[in-house]
Amino acid sequence: MTESMPPHARQLDAGALRALAHPLRVELFEELSVRGCATASQLAERLGESSGSTSYHLRQLERHGLVREVEERGTNRERWWERTPGSIGVSYFDYDDAAGRTAARMVGREWERARAALLDDFHSNPDLVGRDWYEASSISTSNVTATVDELHELGRAWLEFLATHVDPLRNRDDVVGARRVQVHFNAFPLLDRDAADQALLARDAAAASNVTPTPDPTDSEQAES
Repeated sequence: MTESMPPHARQLDAGALRALAHPLRVELFEELSVRGCATASQLAERLGESSGSTSYHLRQLERHGLVREVEERGTNRERWWERTPGSIGVSYFDYDDAAGRTAARMVGREWERARAALLDDFHSNPDLVGRDWYEASSISTSNVTATVDELHELGRAWLEFLATHVDPLRNRDDVVGARRVQVHFNAFPLLDRDAADQALLARDAAAASNVTPTPDPTDSEQAES
């Protein structure tokens, strides 16, 4: 999956990955990515946390360049935060140790959970979305048969589409009539269900006996801002 990431994507090193690998930090990172800049107090209210907690975790993300202060909007009493611009990538096989791979798996699953929650909000609240916006949206799934090279080519074609049609829409906070929109593209091989179930059972058994399980070669993730 790394090959289909934007060429300018920042691949997180072990330190940045460890900094991100915390459920609340992933939530904070996602909120700033999806909804734009905010204060620690605003984020605390949205996520049901204390402002002290969100402030602390934002500072940890800042140390690794994942978020940054919006200095022109800050005051002596309140700091505004935004996600640092640019794409980031987290790929399971880029980390050689068990801790790094566990963190990559956790971050990937938290990202997917956040995406699933946003899509569920869309499906559950069509009246809030509005007819025009609802009918302008596209939710599409295709099931195909592809070789490894063909799957790589799908990723490369998506990057070309991003550059042509999606990148020009970034960072436009002053467009009349516009609203925040999230664009998804997923292309991945389906697992053999029986083999996947056996792998989960083996992992659970290994965890119960405090033995490090064999890494799962299917877990990788990327984020694109």
